[in-house]
Amino acid sequence: MNGRARTGFLGQPRWFGTLFVVDLWERFSFFGMLAILYLYLVADRDDGGLGMTEADAASLSGLYMALVFMSALPGGWLADRLFGARRATLYGGLLITAGHVLLAVPSAGWLYPGLGLVIAGSGLVKPGMAAMVGRLYQGSPERREAAFSLFYMSIQVSALLAPLVTGFLGETVHWHLGFGAAALGMVVGVICYVAGWRRFEEVGARPERPLAEGELRRVLRRAALAGGLPAAAVTAGAVAGVLSLERVLMLVGLVVLAAPVLYYRALLRAPAVGPAERVRLRAMAWMLSASSVFWLLFAQGPALLNLFARDDVDRGVGTFEVPASWFQSVQPLFLLLLSPVAAALWVRMGRRAGAPAKFSAGLLLGGGAFLVMAGAASAAAEGRVSPLWLVVVYLLLVCGELAVAPIGLSLAAEVAPPGFTGRMLGLFWLFAAVGAAAGGRLAKLADVVPDAVYYLVLAGLGLLAGAALAVASGRLRTRLASRAGAGAPSPTGSVR
Repeated sequence: MNGRARTGFLGQPRWFGTLFVVDLWERFSFFGMLAILYLYLVADRDDGGLGMTEADAASLSGLYMALVFMSALPGGWLADRLFGARRATLYGGLLITAGHVLLAVPSAGWLYPGLGLVIAGSGLVKPGMAAMVGRLYQGSPERREAAFSLFYMSIQVSALLAPLVTGFLGETVHWHLGFGAAALGMVVGVICYVAGWRRFEEVGARPERPLAEGELRRVLRRAALAGGLPAAAVTAGAVAGVLSLERVLMLVGLVVLAAPVLYYRALLRAPAVGPAERVRLRAMAWMLSASSVFWLLFAQGPALLNLFARDDVDRGVGTFEVPASWFQSVQPLFLLLLSPVAAALWVRMGRRAGAPAKFSAGLLLGGGAFLVMAGAASAAAEGRVSPLWLVVVYLLLVCGELAVAPIGLSLAAEVAPPGFTGRMLGLFWLFAAVGAAAGGRLAKLADVVPDAVYYLVLAGLGLLAGAALAVASGRLRTRLASRAGAGAPSPTGSVR
């Protein structure tokens, strides 16, 4: 699709507007729940929480984010091969709705089933929506980057409003009432999607590479052997008390770390992938590895930065104490304000900066954010600090995110071999899962080292990764532009 058929919604086709609204509500449910999940896990049982240790809660929160990202890989496969992007998005929305409804039930026993349904549904929704947006502006990557940046705005509207609603209800009334508000948002999203179904016409209506006869049965058998049986064994061990939560988290974390390596190896060996495409995919692996470092930094927000806001930030405004979860709205506020600026900037810069340079800038900004956070932690040793510390941290993280997330999605759609778009977008989120899982495990360091030292470690990771990518950006840019018979960057200066 070349994007010529515009009807006025932010300069995009009408079906883009439907996706924008649906994603707004789906992200409302996700960020609303995420804003209070960690605080609910660590809250005392007398206050309606689960009373987990801060380390276990950080690991669980990070692993939940990782599995949400990781689920995009099988979800992308289902969108590419079985459902088509449009139906995959619908089915995912229904699963997410069911998950949030379970989380709203005031019983701790529904926590893991509810999270499981949200994870499964997100795996279908993320690549499904991204694949449809990725059909815009084929052959014009800078315009597609701008479209992805605009689409990213819907996430920020939701992420801005959701913590204000669910955080207030959860922290001041009842935790499960906050989860219930997230469930209501998802219900509205599904209704909007069904109402706008006809606007899509042929967009995402069919799988890009439909399954051959009998192939689905073979895939299901392999999936049951490779994943179903081990998952059932781990679940049975956890229920029987043989496996502790810590050991379950470690096992699942190992799977998250191994998955991108195994999948990338299989992708490079696929018969449908040609030599020039393999060159681009190998270069993309370095880009995705760098992005996982950024998501490691990002994963600190809903966990330890939320805890810092609760315990170390002066939240008083007159007689009102601002809920700690409301600080989760600062980041999306900046993203909402700066996303249109970023979209215009990528078009204006054109060939002057490729994706590797943008990724490098994002990582350097992320590292800088945690240098500031180390200063905040040092100041907090003397008492509660000004909220401006966190505001600056989130501003730097936002600038970094705008240079990594929408650019990475656009790049993944561009380098994907024919018929692999959904799975390539799933790979983007799979590497994000690695970063989120590693961030959750790394958070355990906060129990044994001073907070300022921990944040300096994070800053060092971001700065080193950004510097390394800057050094290699020229070579990566050339390889990402590689095609049969071509080996130089495209005239637009972006990946083609």
